[in-house]
Amino acid sequence: MAPRYAVYFAPAPETALGAFGAGWLGGAPASVAGIPAGRLLAITAAPRRYGFHATIKAPFRLHPETSESDLRAGLEALCADLRPVPLGRLRLSEIDGFLALVPAAPPRALARLERAAVTRLDAARAPLDEEDRARRARARLSPRQVRLFARWGYPYVLEEFRFHMTLTERLAAQDERARVAAALTERLVSLLEAPIVLDALALLVEEEPAAPFRVLARVPLSGTSRM
Repeated sequence: MAPRYAVYFAPAPETALGAFGAGWLGGAPASVAGIPAGRLLAITAAPRRYGFHATIKAPFRLHPETSESDLRAGLEALCADLRPVPLGRLRLSEIDGFLALVPAAPPRALARLERAAVTRLDAARAPLDEEDRARRARARLSPRQVRLFARWGYPYVLEEFRFHMTLTERLAAQDERARVAAALTERLVSLLEAPIVLDALALLVEEEPAAPFRVLARVPLSGTSRM
């Protein structure tokens, strides 16, 4: 299978937000709030493979006429046109049973950035194949999400976009979800007091199915346009 690429907000490990993400999803957590280490590994398995991030352009395979260097050049051109987006403070939220960090008050500029990335980088994306279509056919999508998936290769884009940084798998048991949320809240006390700026976009690659995503480059947002 060809590699898949993605464009994320993936904070650098030397930042406070990046250090938190690396610690939480680092692969060897200690037991927390009565939750055994083995269970913590299980409930962070999928987020750990994708890395601590917020999706801006979801994973895709390259168009046959596009190279990795072409994609990187396209991302660099995009970032040269976009200015950093102040996200404000983040908060811990539950999304359909998952725990994630989300902006307390998402700025309009965030939606504009996502739209620009989804639309301007789409020429690099290969057309959907039957496996892609079959996988999404099993998901419960609204009619609008079905149309977005057919056009852009992912259903949660444009007006369906919700910025979030996933921290757990879906936690069906409410008591466990509450314990994990409490443990995360304790770790996040100081971090959630500080405003966050989305100042770069990261290009990642999944080199083979089920492999961890690896950061290829972080490209600063250096423009003056709000798109």
